[in-house]
Amino acid sequence: MPTHLLSAAQTALHDQLLAQRTELLARMAHERGGVIGRAEVAADQYETAASDNAQLRSERETQFAMNEHETAELADIERALEHIAQGHGGTCIDCAVTIPQARLLATPTALRCIGCQSAHEAQHPHF
Repeated sequence: MPTHLLSAAQTALHDQLLAQRTELLARMAHERGGVIGRAEVAADQYETAASDNAQLRSERETQFAMNEHETAELADIERALEHIAQGHGGTCIDCAVTIPQARLLATPTALRCIGCQSAHEAQHPHF
């Protein structure tokens, strides 16, 4: 692939990741505080805890899981942006082959080609 096309592809990927990061940060800010802060939300939930303790616990666990997922997604975006900043955007971190554009369009944070990603997941299953 000619260098100028690679640079254009990296720029497009970079812009897509920045937009994704901006959207995610806005969503996180809204969901984790918004107009009222967490203390106010916790106080409101505490007042109704006596009658809805099981439901409240379930909602809290769901919120923690969502927070963890969003934090992981943000870390993936930051790693992909760093990969681009180092001049390697669009190439596999394991085998250095060019990652197909279709994969990057579907998963802009992808740092590995399909083959290397499959091998990585087989070696590092996450539960």
